[in-house]
Amino acid sequence: MKTRFANFIKKILLIGLGIISAGFGLKGFLLPNQFIDGGVTGISMLTAKFTPLSLPILLILINIPFLVLSLKQIGKSFTISSVLAIIGLAFAVAFFPYPTITSDKLLVAAFGGFFLGGGIGLAVRGGAVLDGTEVLAIYLSKKTGLTVGDVILIFNIIIFSVAAYLLSIETALYAILTYLAASRTVDFVLEGIEEYTGVTIISQHSEEVRFMIIHKMGRGVTIYQGKRGYTPNNTPPAPIDVIFTVITRLEVARLQSEVEQIDPEAFIIMHSIKDTRGGMIKKRPHKH
Repeated sequence: MKTRFANFIKKILLIGLGIISAGFGLKGFLLPNQFIDGGVTGISMLTAKFTPLSLPILLILINIPFLVLSLKQIGKSFTISSVLAIIGLAFAVAFFPYPTITSDKLLVAAFGGFFLGGGIGLAVRGGAVLDGTEVLAIYLSKKTGLTVGDVILIFNIIIFSVAAYLLSIETALYAILTYLAASRTVDFVLEGIEEYTGVTIISQHSEEVRFMIIHKMGRGVTIYQGKRGYTPNNTPPAPIDVIFTVITRLEVARLQSEVEQIDPEAFIIMHSIKDTRGGMIKKRPHKH
């Protein structure tokens, strides 16, 4: 119960901070300078320019179909959190007295996208969305051969093309800059400040490599029991320990150097990891 309550409080804080950040990006930068963004938020901003409906109302109305889709595709808890988050963002845009920060177009695009993307990323970490585009992208990716990123890109190309036709090419270009800043910030918030790398090491000196990772680098390891697939003269495959560890990208060069000193012939495979839970990766390395 204590863990569930702590997670609930964390979820509320993340979504609340996301709403505040996204609202600041909209009212402090984008709206006073007649800028737009991509996704459902961009559609809402574009529609608000040509209809008597206010942006807070449009943020709720245009997200409704995506929230219905979320209920079917993702689940009730996620959808309820998203409904509350979107209503919270609409409330923030309608009533929070955010100050206008700047009228410099480049700064508006960069920092408006930064705060908006930061808000979206924080909300996603809290288990909700402030923009229903991702829900549609997940749905269409299952129905077509496109990836989620492809769907979002196509969706935004359509929005920016309409913006170029209805407003101006310059406005559409700044909207693209805003979108790029926002999407990069979302990735940054979701993946964390550090980027993690999973490393698989196959070496005849696996015990020495394991000892080095634990005692020199202060990281945890997992040992897989494997067999060499390639053997000369059709001899039976020899058993070998396969080492797996997770490090930050700043430690990659050091790990490669240490392994090369132990076994220059070691086979090393690396791949990016978005996030980790538990283990030793987020703890301070042990000192021996």
